[in-house]
Order: sequence, then C-alpha cells, then structure tokens
Amino acid sequence: MWDGDYGFVLRNLVLKDFKVRYRNMSLGLFWSLLNPLVMMAVLTFVFTRIVPSASTDNFPIFVLCGLIPFNFFALAWSNATTSLCENATLVKKVLAPREIVPIAAVLSNCIHLAIQLVVLLVMVVASGRGVHASWLWLPVICAFEIMFVCGLGLVSSALDVYVRDTRYIVDSANTVLFWLVPIFYSLSLVPQELQPIYQLNPISAVVLSLRAIVLDAAAPPAHLLATLAAVSTLSLVGGLAVFHRLEGRLHDYL
Repeated sequence: MWDGDYGFVLRNLVLKDFKVRYRNMSLGLFWSLLNPLVMMAVLTFVFTRIVPSASTDNFPIFVLCGLIPFNFFALAWSNATTSLCENATLVKKVLAPREIVPIAAVLSNCIHLAIQLVVLLVMVVASGRGVHASWLWLPVICAFEIMFVCGLGLVSSALDVYVRDTRYIVDSANTVLFWLVPIFYSLSLVPQELQPIYQLNPISAVVLSLRAIVLDAAAPPAHLLATLAAVSTLSLVGGLAVFHRLEGRLHDYL
C-alpha cells in the first residue's frame, strides 16, 4: 500500500502513540490489563450476585469475550477520530499519505488487544478448557475488526477536522453501542426478530465469534464470518474513498 519510507512513518507513529499514552503513568502497560479485568469483575458481581440473570457457565470469561473487542473498538475509533487534529504539525509538514495518521492511531491499540487476548486465553486454559485448534481463527476475526475500525476512523478523523463536534458524537455512539452489543448478555435474550439486526453489527459479530472460539472450541459460524468480511471490507474501502474526498482542504482547517 505504501513504500518503505511511508512504512517507516507508520511504524514510528504507532510507537509514538503507544509510548506517549503511558509515558507519565506509574503503572504503565498494566493499565491495558487493569481496565477490562476490573470491568469483568464488576459485571460478574452485578449479574451473578445483585441481578442473578447470568445463564451461562464461566461468566467472567463470557463477559471478557465481549469487553476485549468492544474496548479495542471504542478506544481505537476515538483515538483515530482526533488523530489528525492532534498531529496537525506532522500532517502539514511531512510528505506522506495523510490516511497513515488515523490508521496508525488504530494500529497502536492493537498492542493492547494482543495483550488482553493473551490474558483471556490464559484464563481459558486455567478454567480447564485447554488449547484448541479453533484459536487459529483469532487472527482472522481480529483482522476484520481492525479493518472495520480503520474505515470508521478514516471517515471520522477527516470529519473532525471540519466539525470538531465529531469526537463527541463518536464518544456518544460508543456509549450507546456498549448496550447494543451483547457484552454482558447472551444473544438468546434478544428478541428473535432483532437477532439478525444484532448480527449485522460487526462488533457483535466479533464478540459472538470470539465466544464460539474460546467457549465452544469451534469455528465462528459461517454467517458471522461472511458479515465480518463484507462489512469490514466495505468499511475500509468506503473509508478510504471518503477520506480522499475530504482531504483536499484539511490543511486549511488544521
């Protein structure tokens, strides 16, 4: 997609974003583990003790399968949205494709995603389920999610340059999606007529696929993979098209 020089810029942007995020934090990288584990503990307590509606075994792993992909999505989309404005000097002075900046913001969060997935798999093994060949599907569904977020980030980052309210719209959308993605509840609790709509959401498809892989030791259902492939590809291609359409006057608004 880009030559060696642009690849160098992309790698350095990813590393810069990662280092800056934890530069002044005493716990450093541990924060990438602490947040989903704390949320897992809280949701497990609420839905097994306070409102005992959890109808699944291994509820901590069940809910972590929802939190990890959703947290990556929400944080990566939010970071990508503000990336052009936060790197305005770089965008103006460096002769590189501007889409590198929001894509780097997404990719820098992949480090957290990988660490959290390792923790999830350790918990799965500790629960007695053991290693399974279905784990080979994990890079596939992660790649689709990354493509999807890159597409959204390309669009929202360009819009944020023109309309600075875009970042707040993205944050509000993430809050709404937390409840509309089956993170702490099963898809079976969703009314039958709404389930196909739920599964069209690629983040829901990632969550359900992850649960199939680690809890059921099975390949993701074919219809979920088809949804992920189609929507993620459309998001990335459409995001690039919209970004190139809007980038003409980015320099004037930054």
